[in-house]
Amino acid sequence: MSGEGSREDLLAEGILGILGPAVEHVDQKIADVRKSQADLREQVDQLADELRQLSEKQKVPVDLDTYIRKLANSRKRVLLVNDILQNVQGRVEKLHKSVVRETARQRAAIEAGGP
Repeated sequence: MSGEGSREDLLAEGILGILGPAVEHVDQKIADVRKSQADLREQVDQLADELRQLSEKQKVPVDLDTYIRKLANSRKRVLLVNDILQNVQGRVEKLHKSVVRETARQRAAIEAGGP
């Protein structure tokens, strides 16, 4: 029976060993995407400001207000995606903490059962 427990512990540790790095990788990628989203939001804001200034200073044959509104809508979508990414990152961080806790628990159980 202790052989079965030992195999289960080894299997659990192996699974956690695989999940831990995968979770860390996903967490890093989410952080990278969030930074890109923040950069994009900043660029959209700058472009909208420049279009507003151009529209105010010059009579342009094209109605820039339409494009300014489109940029504002794009900004809203970027913010929405950022909120979703923030939620996902929070969940991934919770999963990572859970994996770390479970790994520590499994190691402690293996060491306690060892010679």
